Amino acid sequence: MIDFYYALVNPNVPFIRYALIAGVLSSIAFGIIGTFIVVKRMTYIAGAISHTSLAGIGLSLWLSTAAGISFLTPIMGALIISLISGLIISYAMIRGNERLDTVIGTIWAVGMSIGLIFIYLTPGYVDPMSYLFGNILLISIKDLIIIIFLNIVIIFASVIFHNQFLAIFFDEEFAQIRGIKTFIYQIILILLISLTIILLITIVGIVMVIALLTIPAAIAGIFSKKMKVMMISAVMICIAVTTAGLASSYILNLPTGSVTILISGILFLLAKLVKGFLKN
Repeated sequence: MIDFYYALVNPNVPFIRYALIAGVLSSIAFGIIGTFIVVKRMTYIAGAISHTSLAGIGLSLWLSTAAGISFLTPIMGALIISLISGLIISYAMIRGNERLDTVIGTIWAVGMSIGLIFIYLTPGYVDPMSYLFGNILLISIKDLIIIIFLNIVIIFASVIFHNQFLAIFFDEEFAQIRGIKTFIYQIILILLISLTIILLITIVGIVMVIALLTIPAAIAGIFSKKMKVMMISAVMICIAVTTAGLASSYILNLPTGSVTILISGILFLLAKLVKGFLKN
């Protein structure tokens, strides 16, 4: 643990500090949006959006190398495609003409296929593993700025529309009777999920994004059913998990994303055991 502390204060290895800052900042959005996802049971939608973002990553890598469009970073490409896929899913939910699970599954598969094709076509060697399974140590100053901006948007929208979200979560039909245009807030929520997923991809990658987005909120939900308490608890749990994951992976020389998810899974099991013990 001392070695990790020395790495944090070492001016020659700033990427460790960037990774820690990214984990702490992103945990705020993870806790808030993760609570929404757990309560609304939208994990499958979050999974589809996260995997579809690979199309944006692959396209941006190809454009930057083959066409010289360097300003379109992988995280920006993932953001654009995630928002588009979120809008498509929202449209399918509102129209209700197609089976939603079919639309989600199609977007999931097609998005990943497009991403892998563009990664294959990108000149030079591109390792997709860092995008699929995450590498928080690759966080740069530019990425931190994007994370801060997206974090502000997510927090602001979550606070402004908090009551409307509660209405569609717990009694959507009554909200419609009261004149609340629930479909608008469904769209806003899915777009917020898309933004949050972009933050997660830089830390744990596309494949494991669902776990970190849902497990801290699920742990918080074990001990409290109040939304605000769940959010605050989920944020704190997520900060603890990402920090512990970064420190443990540094000390053990293991992939940060995998270690982070493993720690969160262990905490979830411990929380279930503790809850069961308290009941008895």
